[in-house]
Amino acid sequence: MSGKSPCIMWFRRDLRLADHPALRAAAEGGRPVVPVFIRDAVVDDMGAAPRWRLERGLEVFAEALETAGSRLVLRAGPALEVLRELVEETGADTIYWSRLYEPAARERDERVKAGLRDDGLEARSFPGHLLFEPWTVETGQGGYYKVFTPYWKAVKGRDLPAPCPKPDLTAPDRWPRSDRLADWSLGGAMNRGAAVVAEHVDAGEAAANRRFGQFVARRIDDYAGARDMLAEDGTSGMSQYLTLGEISPLTLWTRSLDASGEGAETFRKELAWREFSHHLVFHTPHITEENWREEWRDFPWNDDDRRKEVIAWKRGRTGEPVVDAAMRELFVTGRMHNRARMIVASYLCKHLLCHWRIGQKWFEECLVDWDPASNALGWQWVAGSGPDAAPYFRVFNPETQAERFDPDRAYRRRWLAEGEAQPTRTALSYFDAIPRSWRMDPGDPDPDRIVGLKEGRDRALAAYEEARS
Repeated sequence: MSGKSPCIMWFRRDLRLADHPALRAAAEGGRPVVPVFIRDAVVDDMGAAPRWRLERGLEVFAEALETAGSRLVLRAGPALEVLRELVEETGADTIYWSRLYEPAARERDERVKAGLRDDGLEARSFPGHLLFEPWTVETGQGGYYKVFTPYWKAVKGRDLPAPCPKPDLTAPDRWPRSDRLADWSLGGAMNRGAAVVAEHVDAGEAAANRRFGQFVARRIDDYAGARDMLAEDGTSGMSQYLTLGEISPLTLWTRSLDASGEGAETFRKELAWREFSHHLVFHTPHITEENWREEWRDFPWNDDDRRKEVIAWKRGRTGEPVVDAAMRELFVTGRMHNRARMIVASYLCKHLLCHWRIGQKWFEECLVDWDPASNALGWQWVAGSGPDAAPYFRVFNPETQAERFDPDRAYRRRWLAEGEAQPTRTALSYFDAIPRSWRMDPGDPDPDRIVGLKEGRDRALAAYEEARS
């Protein structure tokens, strides 16, 4: 053994070995590393699908650590208390972790860092979850960016370091006690839906690299146009891996440079949109829970998530086929095509005049790629209450969106069973995933529209005009 004091490496949403600045620093000089994941209040506050996906990610990551001659220690409790216990048990004098930027994580991390330093320990946070630390991207006046296009212009040509390789990990003399992941039952709230969603999830760093390699080799050239086509496999599929840090944004950015053309540029622009969302959450943390624009505070949203219209939206029974197909894709796969996310969000916020927080919370419950920053910005962008928002008068028409981005109805047939003589397996699997209490059956009649498209649009525009005046 090295004879050096161990370093505790506190993993959170950085479940990888390659391009991991904090882990590399922890292992520097052959120092023993104690990898740990802590189930605390921030973890327990996650929705059902994100917690289930986290469980899958931890399972695969623990196996990767074992292969590397290490192991993942699991503990539950307040982070500062758990880390102090581990310091006492291991003799560690340093604790490292990768930074997170949303309010709950920042508040926790600041409290942990202060407490550990008061104990005389070295406590350091590192980059790695983002390409650009939020405080390093400033306008000419020294403030933060509120609009994406100038943000993109500011970052797209920046020099970035090469991704760092996997470090060699040295084990401590003795491993501290670890909880069993199965005993945590992180995915328990998914109930019978877990088995259905599992068919559509391939977790871990190796899976992320495999998927991205296929994307760069086969699809990135066509990404600019194909990413909007609902039935095509035209996207990178990296969102769930970025959420849990199973691959780094720097790795994706760097590998995308091997391709040229509009597709690769558009892909990097999407990475920058993710960066922009974290930039805004860091500088204006209220965006995760409140209207970003003050003038929207008194807008007359419907905020009762028990309304029959909201229930119909959640269950994919609005009578708008592309909306219903997208909501079922969400429940079966834990993901939703990005174009479909905009369509269903616009329908909820504008045609139904429901508060964006209702949709944000439902996505937080159902998305395996849930990201607090991207989710908040996406919903406020569509609703019109956020920074860099879509104009208030932009109301996505589900019919015209479907005609343009699902012209042969392949996406709708894939996810809708009612009214189909031979429903697809994916459409039928929705009924295996949903709670039995919903009492839905593939033989049910097609639902009637809960609101006419023109009626909903006119009502939304009238409400917006009244609020503006």
